Formats: sequence, structure tokens, C-alpha cells
Amino acid sequence: MYLSRALLNPISRAVRADLADVESLHRTLMRAFPDDAGPHPREAHGVLFRVDEDARHGRFVLLVQSGTRPDFARMPDGYFLDLRDVLGFAESSALENPAIREVGSERARIGAGDSFRFRLRANPTRRIDTKSGDDGKRRNGRRVELRDDASRLEWLLRKAAQGGFELQGTEHGVSMSKERKLAGRRPDASGKQQELTLAPVLFEGWLRVTDADRFRAALAAGIGPGKAYGFGLLSIAPAHS
Repeated sequence: MYLSRALLNPISRAVRADLADVESLHRTLMRAFPDDAGPHPREAHGVLFRVDEDARHGRFVLLVQSGTRPDFARMPDGYFLDLRDVLGFAESSALENPAIREVGSERARIGAGDSFRFRLRANPTRRIDTKSGDDGKRRNGRRVELRDDASRLEWLLRKAAQGGFELQGTEHGVSMSKERKLAGRRPDASGKQQELTLAPVLFEGWLRVTDADRFRAALAAGIGPGKAYGFGLLSIAPAHS
């Protein structure tokens, strides 16, 4: 398992286009992985990602988790910030952008009772119109966003129970920030372009592992829908950090 962190170049035309279209960002990111992964390359390579905005410095930070080591040289030229433009040469020469590290051994040491700080950008939704057709088969219906904090917290608590962890602290130790909606376009089954509108919620707080195997599976698979569009990556750090 690999975790990658990269500062995006805000003046790159490709970066600006990707930040405005979640489908475009997904396509660009998948260029960093081998092409021979079959019909579902994101799942095959175990790719989850998130873009965090550092408003204080006006920067965008791309975080990527993957089962395959990414080759960011396959990304568009100038996509990542040249650290020499931000830091002095002496400081930047010791850093990499993007920076990649292997985290499989860290994940293997996680045990029940361990506590972590976490961050999760999710797309909390519920399905409606889940009816059976004339053929008796169940229809999945369509997803609609959860519009109030109580429903979103209930959604997260349910995902936590499924994922082998529990929330800690006062009022479950979690903050929820409703973020600006994300847009994009993708082809539907007929090939026509379909408008995408996604409603992200950023969850942050503290958690405690209750089932290490299920927790590791949740870290690897991600949480909730919209994983191709930057949702579902559960980032963790030691609770004391």
C-alpha cells in the first residue's frame, strides 16, 4: 500500500481544468497507473484520492492511496509545483514533490484499541426509488444527498460500525464541514454527456479501532460512494500527533 502527497501547480492549465471537473481529475490521475488493469482500473489499482485546499498558502494538496506504486512522470508536464519556486534550493533539494511512501507495514501493526485522528471527505447519500421492476428484480434507484447534520452523523456512525471503528470524544468527537459542490461531466450508458453534481462533507475527529481486520479493509477500500471523484479516502494519524 502506498500513500502519495503532492502540491499541485495552481498556474497549470491542466490543474485548473481538473479542479473544475471531477471526471477530468479522475482521468488525469489514472494516467499515473498502468493501463492494463481491465475494465475497472481504479478498483484494480486500489486508488483513492483527495484534494485538500491549504487556504492559508493558496495551495492544493493531492493525497493518493494506492495498491500499485504510481508513476507520476506520466502526468501532464508542469502539473506539480516546483518546490524551488516555494523554498530555497537547499530546502527543496531534500524534498520530493510528489512524495511517495509505502505504508503496508504500518497498517499491519494496527490493533484493536488503537486511536487515531482522522479526516474523511465523503459523499453521504441515501437511495430513493428502490423499486422492483416487472421482472421482479430490485432496482437500485438514485442517490440523493443527506441535507442535515444529524443524518450525516448517523451515516458516518453506520459506516464506522461496518468499518471496525468507533468515533471518540464529546458528541462523537467529529466535526462536519459542508463544502462547495463539485461538478463534472461523464458519459452515460448511451454515450451522452451527463452532468455530475456532488455534495462533499469533510469529517474530522478522533476514532478508536474496534476490529483491526475490518478497519484495515475499510482503509483500503474507502468509505461511501463517489470514490472515483475524490471521496472515501480515510486519512489517519496517531492521536497524539
